[in-house]
Amino acid sequence: MDLAAVRFDERGLVPVVVQDARTGEVLTLAYANREALEETLRTRRSTFYSRSRQALWRKGETSGHYQEVVEVLLDCDGDAVVYKVLPHGPACHTGEKSCFHRPLLPGAAAPGIGEVLERVYATIAERLRTLPEGSYVARLHREGLDRILKKVAEEAGEVILAAKNHDKGELRHEAADLLFHLLLTLAEEGVSLEELAETLWARRRPQG
Repeated sequence: MDLAAVRFDERGLVPVVVQDARTGEVLTLAYANREALEETLRTRRSTFYSRSRQALWRKGETSGHYQEVVEVLLDCDGDAVVYKVLPHGPACHTGEKSCFHRPLLPGAAAPGIGEVLERVYATIAERLRTLPEGSYVARLHREGLDRILKKVAEEAGEVILAAKNHDKGELRHEAADLLFHLLLTLAEEGVSLEELAETLWARRRPQG
């Protein structure tokens, strides 16, 4: 990024929107001065300028919840910046994943598929770690990998039948079941969604 193109305000600051690079979810609105932007670009860690403390704010410096920056974008007018990040912990000081967790309109739209998969995978991983009594994930884990793989095969067959019957409602439900058990298989074998995303992204074909 050419920082000469950044239009800092009269205080020497520019607003920064922090966005989850995997799901697109907006995590934080903060501010950066030139030094903070330079450090972010150099370290690939989210760095801001704290207006209250009047000092650099390195996200995660005290909490450990740092953000790995994978892309920095400047808007068309040059007066706002986006950090696309891989968060390592919640963005909000309250412990919420995003600082934007208080809806002002009722009936909020369902989150996107990326965010849903992330949340389900995180829940599965937590169940595998703690193995709570009564957990479906814990029960399948105890029954072994072959049992999990049998469920994947069963759900794949149900997806095929629903599709052949042109039953969209059933197809939706069976596809959700299949995805759940695929996520469980990935978590059981230690394959992260980040690794899966990298593999899928590497297979894309340039247009032309």
